[in-house]
Parts: sequence; C-alpha cells; structure tokens
Amino acid sequence: MISRYEQKEITNIWSDQYKFETYIKIELALLKVLEGTIIPIGISDQIKSKATVNIERINEIEQLTKHDIIAFCTSITENLDPSVGKYFHFGVTSSDIIDTTINIQIKESLKYILKDFGTLLKTMLKIAEKHKKTICMGRSHGMYAEPMSFGQKWLGFYAELTRHYHDLNHFFHDDLTAQLSGAVGNYTILSPEIEEKVCTILGLLPEPVSTQVIPRDRIAKLVNINSLIGSAIERICVEIRHLHRSDVEELFEGFSKGQKGSSTMPHKKNPISAENLTGISRLLRSHSMVAMENIILWHERDISHSSAERLYLPDNLGLLLYAIRRLDTTLKNLEFNIETIEKKVKDNFIYLSSYYLHHLIMHTNHRREELYAILQKATFAGHKDKSAEIFYSTLKNLLKEVGVSLDLPKPDFNEIKNIYLKNIDKVFARVKNTLPSTP
Repeated sequence: MISRYEQKEITNIWSDQYKFETYIKIELALLKVLEGTIIPIGISDQIKSKATVNIERINEIEQLTKHDIIAFCTSITENLDPSVGKYFHFGVTSSDIIDTTINIQIKESLKYILKDFGTLLKTMLKIAEKHKKTICMGRSHGMYAEPMSFGQKWLGFYAELTRHYHDLNHFFHDDLTAQLSGAVGNYTILSPEIEEKVCTILGLLPEPVSTQVIPRDRIAKLVNINSLIGSAIERICVEIRHLHRSDVEELFEGFSKGQKGSSTMPHKKNPISAENLTGISRLLRSHSMVAMENIILWHERDISHSSAERLYLPDNLGLLLYAIRRLDTTLKNLEFNIETIEKKVKDNFIYLSSYYLHHLIMHTNHRREELYAILQKATFAGHKDKSAEIFYSTLKNLLKEVGVSLDLPKPDFNEIKNIYLKNIDKVFARVKNTLPSTP
C-alpha cells in the first residue's frame, strides 16, 4: 500500500512481523492441546520461551529452501534442543498455518473496519434526519422529476450501507474459520477434535471440510461484500459530485483554510474527496474478479491463489478502511445550500405532473391516456418559458377543449411541502424498524 492511502492499523496486521508472530501463536496453541496425550507436558512452554521472530534469518533460509513455512520452522527449531524442537509443526501442513493466519489477519482487520463503519452509518443517519423536512427536486435520468425529501436521499444511502454492514458483521462472526487437518485435509496425524480445541483457543470456527486449504469461496464472499460497499460509497460520491457542480450548487465539500482548487484558477473549489473515493471504489471492485478466480484451485489445492492474496488482500482491507474513514470525514464537513435546494422547487413547481394527473383522474371522466397527453402538452409549454402561469393557462385551455371546466388546485410552497413530505416520517420509521441497529 502506498503511504498516501495507508492505514497503519491494517499495514501492521499484514506485516511480516505480525504474520510470523501469528504462526507462532497457532503452533503454540496446537502444542498446548497435544500435551499430555500425544506429546510430553511442558513442550509448549519450552518452545515459547525461545520462539522469536527473526525475519532476516527466515529470509536467509528461504533463499535455500524456496519454501517460506520450512524457513520459518527452521528459524525456530534451530534454537531448540532436538528432543523439543521435533514437536514443532506437529501433524500440520503449511496451509494449515498460512490459511488460519490469514483468517486471523482478516478478523483483526475487520475489527477496525466494523468500528469505523458503525461511525459512518451514524453520520449518514444524522444527515438524513437533519434534512428530512427539507424539500428538493428529485431527478430521474438526471432531469427534474418531482419534489421529494432531501433527507430521503441520505436515508437511501444509509439503508444500503447498513445492509452491507450487517453482511460484513455476519461474515465476521460466521465465516472466519481455521484448519488443522493435515495433508489434503485427511486428519492422518491430528483429529477433528484436536482441531476444534485449537480453534477455540484462537477464536475461530473449525472449517467443516478443508482440502489442505480453506475453500476460497469464503474470501471471495468477503471481497464481494467489500465490493458492494465500494459501489455504495461511489453512489454517494457521484451524488455529491453532481450536486456540487457549478450549475447545481446544492452542496459543497468543506474547503479548509489554505486549500487550493486549481494550480491556475483561484476560484475553483472541487469535490476532490468524492472523486478520490470514486477511484478507490473502482479498485475495491477490481479485487472481486481476482477473489473469484482464486476459488478454482487444482484438485485438493495448489498455490495459484497465494501470490494474488499477498498483494490484494492487504490492499482491499486497507483501502476499505481508508474509504470508510474518508467518507465519514467528507460527510461531516459537507456544506448544504438549503436556500438553493428549496428554490429549485419554488422555481420549478410546474413539475407536479403526477399530482395533477391523479387529480384529473379523480375529478373527470376522461381516459388516463387522454389526460396524460393534455398534461404533457401543458408541462412542455410551461417548461419552454419556465412559467407556472403558462402551464396553468395552457392546461385550463386544453381541458376546456375536451369539455372540462375545473378549478385546479394551485398549491403554494408550504402546501407543496405537505403534499410531497406527508409520508416521510413513515419511511424513516420503516427503515429503523426493518434494519437491525448498528453499534
């Protein structure tokens, strides 16, 4: 991970130092379980007293053996009496240690991610509730549609991200497994009972069926959840970028003292955080293809997944934490131009077409298709001159032509708010009732 996006907590978890320390932790947990039955009591304490990580020595041995786990084991056992060291790495394969370590690293990474994810959701819900009664022009195909609650935009983002939070939290509790099943997962030396005891010490679930590796559909599931989170983040950022535009100006990213928007145009204030996170989201999604292809290993196992995981897994989890943290900061610093947001409704309240369509359906005996055509013609006429009066007069004249003389409602701004916000409290309540709460 380049320093610009590095999250130190994740970097430390995926460092060689942490990895090898975790290898030792797993090996010692196994020895503790084996003591008194398969190996003599006290072996684990003797090894623990001398087992230290020496990365330089591991790398030196690996240059000869071309095998990282053998190099690791040798760096430990060469400092032990042979009568003790012979029990180190007893009954397990390289993948038992590597795959279990990877899941411990994922678990520790997710602790940071889920904590900050919960903070982000609180920030988003706060924005939604603050602007629940702010009315804005809703858009369809980028075009004005009808008025809506500005807070509902953010409520939709909140609901989407909350679903993904619970998917990730479910993965954290139910999909992180360990294995100590030996060559091709056949338990020749160890047993499922021994494996389960070690898993309890490590705080992981036993993998029900391992094939010398933990099946990679589990990691693919995680990465696809993270990909969905990335897509949700990008959807929010695209909305920020659209509303930030000079011709829209409904909100702005915070602009700190001394910040510059352009090397040559001093007037610029750009949505740089939203653009940055759009790019990060693309990277998060790109990892999904690698994770899916890593599922397809030869027979019981190969190591075609290994090189890819060394590269993309730390990046995926680090970038996810970066994106969550930066989005939270971006949202907290957003500036909302409420006057401009609501002025668009005031200036464009000819776009109440579904309201008028249904009013005419209920108060005339004409076919829906005929009324639709009349309203469409009236709205096009009003839009041409940006005039609500032209819309009304055109609509009345067109209705008279088909024999309809009707007093049309002409709601003012407050009445428009009542019409289009009347159910927003119920929508908020439904979201809170149907989505589980987050920490």
